[in-house]
Amino acid sequence: MTNLSPPLKALLQTCATTKKIKKDTYLFHQGELANFMYIILAGRVQIGKTDAEGKELTLRICQKNDIVGELILFADHPKYVFSAKCLENGEVGVINRETFEKKLLENKDVAFEFMKWMSDHFRRTQTKFRDLVLNGKKGALYSTLIRMANSYGIKTKEGILIDLSISNRELANFCGSTRENINRTLQELRTQDILSLKEQKIIIHDLKRLKELNHCDDCSVNICNID
Repeated sequence: MTNLSPPLKALLQTCATTKKIKKDTYLFHQGELANFMYIILAGRVQIGKTDAEGKELTLRICQKNDIVGELILFADHPKYVFSAKCLENGEVGVINRETFEKKLLENKDVAFEFMKWMSDHFRRTQTKFRDLVLNGKKGALYSTLIRMANSYGIKTKEGILIDLSISNRELANFCGSTRENINRTLQELRTQDILSLKEQKIIIHDLKRLKELNHCDDCSVNICNID
């Protein structure tokens, strides 16, 4: 989850007008002209991209206090690089790009806080792409499960419950893989008693072993998450 400093959060709120969002609608589509960024006040939003062949890649699931559409700042005639799909009913703050840019230029301290936030954001994105490119299809799934455990994990007697209903197709979109590959790898992990499935939710029994399989660098939770 985004860690916004109080001054930065306050500035975002002063620039924002609230808007209700509905499940399965979009805040924006990739390629559209971009004049607004958003801060999520309630609900969850999926950030992803579709290639020329129609294959989807999911990059983030954003929730309360997360910012989406931030890549449009300080660009001439920017377009959205990704699409933002609403996974739940909720509410967002709509922030005009030019207004927010002017506010940052007027307040150097808050501008510095925003730069720090962007730096952390880019580090998270880089580690996700690293896992996708270097660790293969299985490693991409291991990484996704670890990140989901850090973001949505609840400790139970059985293990770490990932409190997020997700289909194998949706998992495949996170990993740049196919549903069939995800099915096979999940079955292997179940056979090894590393995880189990319960009502469309995943319970990880051996997070340490999953990290070993993925050759984890043991990044902080602030970096290793799905947000």
